[in-house]
Amino acid sequence: MKLPQNALSLIYNSLFPTEKAKDSEALPPTEYTVDELARAAGTTVRNVRAYQDRGLLPPPERRGRTGIYSDLHLSRLRLIGNLLQRGYSLSNIKEMVGAWEQGSDLSQLLGLEKAITTPWTTEVPSHMSREEMLDLFDGELTEKNLKRAIDLGLVQPARNGYRVNQPRLLNAGAELVRLGVPLSELFDILQALRGNVERVAQELVGLAVPLIDHYGGQVPPNEDLPQLANLIWRLRPLALIAVESEVQRALEAAANKFLTERVADLFRHAEVPSPQANPASDAATTDKNRKKD
Repeated sequence: MKLPQNALSLIYNSLFPTEKAKDSEALPPTEYTVDELARAAGTTVRNVRAYQDRGLLPPPERRGRTGIYSDLHLSRLRLIGNLLQRGYSLSNIKEMVGAWEQGSDLSQLLGLEKAITTPWTTEVPSHMSREEMLDLFDGELTEKNLKRAIDLGLVQPARNGYRVNQPRLLNAGAELVRLGVPLSELFDILQALRGNVERVAQELVGLAVPLIDHYGGQVPPNEDLPQLANLIWRLRPLALIAVESEVQRALEAAANKFLTERVADLFRHAEVPSPQANPASDAATTDKNRKKD
């Protein structure tokens, strides 16, 4: 399938918009040698040749002994670079570009990928010094507990301290420690919780697997890609609602089971104070009884 000269450039610009040139003099040339192409794409001549050898980059136009590249090659190189940064392997990229060359809509295909790989949380990791970590946990953060926090992925060693991967969870744990809950017990609960949550998460996300497997490993038709992406986007909040609702139900049931009975026992065993003697009242009662007599 022969591609229009500017087709990939248009698709690349729609997927990865860049700042427009300020004037016509800033526009790159429409023809490049391999050295010029590598510089314009921010890569190396070695990479350019490697991409050609793997079929990711079309061969240049030959003019004598010189290969001449165009904006099509530059756009393709930039697309490859962006996909590599997003975690794709060269084999993945070749399959995606090949699917696009066979008629698949690359923007729709990347839209499905974005729906799957976009983080499910807006929480941003933070950084804490060792002293700040020790102060946060008020003496409970022993070397053993710190190692366990690292093993659980809550924190990881970084320059001048630690990277905190889940700040909200860490702060909640510190608050519970200040209320008197042992940190080691919190780690036990978190480890057990992780296993259950991961199993539920796999089952929830697994609901979408048959819909993708339906295509037998082939790229879905262009008209189906938006529907698949929309399904993933809608699955996200619904899965979170389901998990949150069940956790709230379970916490309420646990509170009623373990805490209500204990509070009731406290009331049953509480001593009811006897009424204090009132001399004035006793005297009035005695005088009243005498008059009746």
